[in-house]
Amino acid sequence: MTPTKDIDALARGGRTNIAGFALRLLARIPFLFIAGRFYGPDLVGRFAIAVVVVELAALLATLGMKRGLAQALAKADRPHVHVVWDAMALALVASLVASAVLWSMPQLLYPNTPVTGLDRWLALVVVAIAWSDVSLAALAYRLNVKAAVTARAVVEPWTISIAAYAFSFFTIRDGLVLSYVASMSAALIASMVPFLRSYGLPHGWSPRLRELARLGWANAPLAGADALEWGSRNVDRFILGLLFAPSVVGIYYMAQQVASLPQKLKTSFDPVLGPVITRALAADDRPAIAEQVRQVAFWIIAAQLLLALMGSIPGKAVMGVVGPQFVAGTAALAFLLAGEVFASTGSVCETALVYVARHRNLLISSIMLAFQIGLSFALVLLMRGWGWPPTWQAAGPAVALATSLGITSIVKASLLRRLLGAPVSPLRWPLVWAGLAAIVVGGAFTALPHEYEWAELLIGEPALAATYLYILWKWAFRPADRALFGRMDKTEGATLPNVGSPVR
Repeated sequence: MTPTKDIDALARGGRTNIAGFALRLLARIPFLFIAGRFYGPDLVGRFAIAVVVVELAALLATLGMKRGLAQALAKADRPHVHVVWDAMALALVASLVASAVLWSMPQLLYPNTPVTGLDRWLALVVVAIAWSDVSLAALAYRLNVKAAVTARAVVEPWTISIAAYAFSFFTIRDGLVLSYVASMSAALIASMVPFLRSYGLPHGWSPRLRELARLGWANAPLAGADALEWGSRNVDRFILGLLFAPSVVGIYYMAQQVASLPQKLKTSFDPVLGPVITRALAADDRPAIAEQVRQVAFWIIAAQLLLALMGSIPGKAVMGVVGPQFVAGTAALAFLLAGEVFASTGSVCETALVYVARHRNLLISSIMLAFQIGLSFALVLLMRGWGWPPTWQAAGPAVALATSLGITSIVKASLLRRLLGAPVSPLRWPLVWAGLAAIVVGGAFTALPHEYEWAELLIGEPALAATYLYILWKWAFRPADRALFGRMDKTEGATLPNVGSPVR
C-alpha cells in the first residue's frame, strides 16, 4: 500500500470518527448538565471515583487486546473467527476475576464513603466494558469504524444521559451508578451485533488454553501501556479522592469530563491508525509510518488546540453551564485542556511504539506516571501548607498531569524518530499564529462586562473558532490535510475499504 493510499485511508477513517466525535460531544453535554444540576458535586464525586476503578479493571481485563488483537490477526494461521473468540474468552475470564475482586472488596470503589444500596453491583459491569472493547477491536481490524462510532459516540452517551435523567425521579443516591450500568450494557449490545454479523459464531472452535495463555502473555506490554496511559489521565481523580471530600472530587470530575472531550479525538483515530501501522510494519516501510504519525498527530493537535482555547478562555462560562457550584473548577479545566494539547504527539507516537518498541514505551510510561503521581502529591501538600483553598489545591494534579504529558510527548517522539529514521513531529508555525490570534479574539469577549457573559459563548466562541480555522486553512493545511474534509461517499461511513488484510 502506497503512502498516499495510507493517508487516504486515514482521512476516510478520520472523517467517520470526527463525525462520531461530534456526536459524542453533543451527547455528553446533556449528561454533564443533568449530573451537575440534578445530583450535585457530592454524588458526582463519589460516582467519579467508583468509575475510575471499574474502568481500570475493565482495561486490564482486555489484556492489551484493544491494540494487540490487530497484530494477532495479521499473523494468524487459523480462521480469524477462532482468533477473535479466543480473545473474547480470555477477556471474559479476566473480567469475571476482576468483578469478583471488586465485589468482595467494594471499598476499593468507594474509598472515602460507606458502601450501601446498589454500590456493590457496579462491579459486574466490568464484563460488558471489556467485551465491548474487544469486539470493537476485532471490527477495527476489518476497518469497520461505524460500529465504534455507533456504540461509543451515540448509544453509550445518549443512554447515560437519558437514564441519569430518568433515575433522578426514583433514586438520586443510586441514579448515576444505574445510568452508568445501563449505558455500558447498551454499548455492549451495540458492539456485539455488528461483531456477530462480521465474524459470526465460531463453528468448530474450542478454546485453546495454551494459545490463550500465549496471547495474554504476548499482550502484557500492550496491556501495561494501555493501563499506564489510562492511569495518567485518571490517577489524578483517585488522588483527589484520597485527599479531599467527594464534593471537591465532583467539581474536578466535571472539569475533567469537559477536558476529556478533546482526548476522544485521538482515540477516535486509533481504530484506523493501528491497522494501517501494522500493515506498514509488515512491509517494513518505516518512512510511511513516520508520515502517518505526522499526519494524524497534526490533525489531532490542531483540533485539540482549538477545543482547548474554546474551553479555557471563557472557562468560567463553560463550567457555569454545568452548574454554578462547578465554576470553582475553572483553573483545573484550563490545565487539563492544556495537557490534552501537550499529549497529542506522544499519544499518536505511542500507537506506533507499542509495535516497534513496546518495552521501552512501557518503561517511559511507567517512569512518567510515577513522576506525575509524586508531583501531584507534592503540589497539593505544598498549597495546603500555604493555606490555599481546597478548590485551588485540587488544581495541583491537573498541573502535574499537563507537565507529565508534555515531557512524555517529547521523549516518545524523540524515541520514535530514532527508530524510524524520519521526523514525526506534527508542529507547524501557523499553529502558533492561529492560537495567538484566537486568544486575542476570545480575550476581547471575556473582557466584556459581567452582564454580557452570555456573549462569550454565543458570539465569542464562534468568532474564536472562525479566526483559528481561517488561519490554519490558509497557511497550515496541505493537500493531505484538505483530504480530511473531502466529500464522504455513501459507503465510507459504514465500513472502510480493506487495505490489504487477509480476511479469513
